[in-house]
Amino acid sequence: MFFHEPELQYEVTVEDPDPHFAKLLQQAIGGQEGEMRVAMQYMFQAWALPEEYEAYRNLLMETAVEELGHIELLATAVTKNLRGSPKEMREETDETAAAAAAMTGQNPRQFLSSGLSAMPVDSNGVPFDGSYVAASGNLAGDLYANVMAEAIGRTLATRLWEYTSDPGMEDLLSYLIARDTMHQNQWLEALESLEDPVPVPASFSQEEENQAVNYAFMSTRRDAQPDPGQPWTQGATPDGNGEFSYLAEQPGDGDGVPSEPDPSTYNDPQPDDQQR
Repeated sequence: MFFHEPELQYEVTVEDPDPHFAKLLQQAIGGQEGEMRVAMQYMFQAWALPEEYEAYRNLLMETAVEELGHIELLATAVTKNLRGSPKEMREETDETAAAAAAMTGQNPRQFLSSGLSAMPVDSNGVPFDGSYVAASGNLAGDLYANVMAEAIGRTLATRLWEYTSDPGMEDLLSYLIARDTMHQNQWLEALESLEDPVPVPASFSQEEENQAVNYAFMSTRRDAQPDPGQPWTQGATPDGNGEFSYLAEQPGDGDGVPSEPDPSTYNDPQPDDQQR
């Protein structure tokens, strides 16, 4: 169940409306790094958790709904950047025309399809794709995915902050960047609260793993290389269940030649009587 208040989660002001920046902001809405991704991701993760994980379910749902508020903030910012600017497409100056058109030219669909409004698309106008959402049903795996999602989201927001010089947009992005910081830390803390967060899934018996390679860093060079002596080739593993080792070459065995296909697939390029 959701409730909505007309008040924004954070104030959105735009002093110098810029349709080019509106296009860039679309990435933070419907892009792979965007708020639609994390809102849907956290919701579907929460909906998969059974009763005994109620605390984590609440954590995920609270954050998911906060991310819905971020979509609203960004959509408001996009609309204010579009509707406060001249209706005609802005002409690029001669010295920056090529770069601006290639990188930040206004998305014509924001005028043609949405009447100078935000859309559920990325900065290239590509619709949001549900395949961005990581929700495996395994809490530990999903929490790791959430750390990554917040990390790339924060990276995007910092790049947008560097791009704009509008004080209102800098203020909004500063808020969103701060929330990404919090969310990264809360997911890491949630991982720490789990008894066995790695390897995922920890419930699978490690006795069934190939013991020769389960903690071995494997070199894929043609010629054998010496152990580089890095933390991931020697010493105790983070899960506490083994010791890192180094394999100078891949195990190697067998071949990849497939068996003959079913004739009904017509994979053979020529009839039998034409084969040599």
